[in-house]
Amino acid sequence: MTAADRAAARLYDAGHLSHDHLRLLTKVARLYHEHGVRQPQIAAQLHVSQPRVSRLLKQAVELGIVRTTVITPPGVYGDLEEAIEARYGLQEVVVVDTHGATDEHQILPALGSAAAKYLETTLTGGDRIGISSWSATLLATVDAMRPGPTPVAAQVVQLLGGIGVVTAQTHATRLTGRLAQLTGADSLYLPAPGLVAAAATREAVATDPSTESVFRAFDDLTMVLVGVGSLEPSQLLRDSGNAIAVEEQRSLRQLGAVGDICLRFFDERGEHVDSSLDDRVVGITHQALRAAPRRVAVAGGQRKYTAIRAALRGGWLTVLVTDLAVAQHLADDTD
Repeated sequence: MTAADRAAARLYDAGHLSHDHLRLLTKVARLYHEHGVRQPQIAAQLHVSQPRVSRLLKQAVELGIVRTTVITPPGVYGDLEEAIEARYGLQEVVVVDTHGATDEHQILPALGSAAAKYLETTLTGGDRIGISSWSATLLATVDAMRPGPTPVAAQVVQLLGGIGVVTAQTHATRLTGRLAQLTGADSLYLPAPGLVAAAATREAVATDPSTESVFRAFDDLTMVLVGVGSLEPSQLLRDSGNAIAVEEQRSLRQLGAVGDICLRFFDERGEHVDSSLDDRVVGITHQALRAAPRRVAVAGGQRKYTAIRAALRGGWLTVLVTDLAVAQHLADDTD
């Protein structure tokens, strides 16, 4: 039965009501919805109580006398967003129209702009935000943001070490510092390599007085802002000097890894892949990452589709900003 059929059935059911009551329902509904008359004025004009006006308006909706129609503008994909939210249990999905572009470099500006608007709309103050430091999409996001008149966050924390070559340090500092500046928050940097040679070195960094406060801050985050990586490292990661070695990529692939968030790898079902690499990553653990109440990913492009889908399947994310092509594949996926 279509929505129109259901509405007609409700109106048919209204046949037991008197003509006078139906007339009053229609009168009240037209005054309120078509002429913009407020409920107190309707009550005074028709010489009925305001509570009765409220009940009549509710009944008019229930009987189908009043119907609400939302006209979706071009470039807005509400149905698609809601389908993905329902399928993967997400709080929110933002689908970005990239006008046919699917290459991840071409879609960066559109993804960044949409993510910036999402953050500007939803950050209201007091958040302690963790941000990944090796993401081109997050750099595009921060570059697209505009400062507000009042602080909308308390702290911005770097989630992953960024010191390697100059490019890596620049991206890490720029992302963390710029987001802190835009949100009026304090910044907390992680001045260390993102990946070290031995677990003992990672432990030494985590307990060093200069970085210990950063690791403690990981447990108090209210939100993380991350990219999603595929097993094959991006050019940005290669340029950073922190990309994992080919041998480690091969080992991770054999373990079933398809993607990562902050170098915490997962398989196609979204389950964490436990490897020796975990003990050498200078950054947030997968447990602390997934404990943040709001976990926002900005990611798109066909190269990353499998990794994005896996992250959603595993519950790594609560919010996704992605491009139209990836969104359509996520909604249509039958695996």
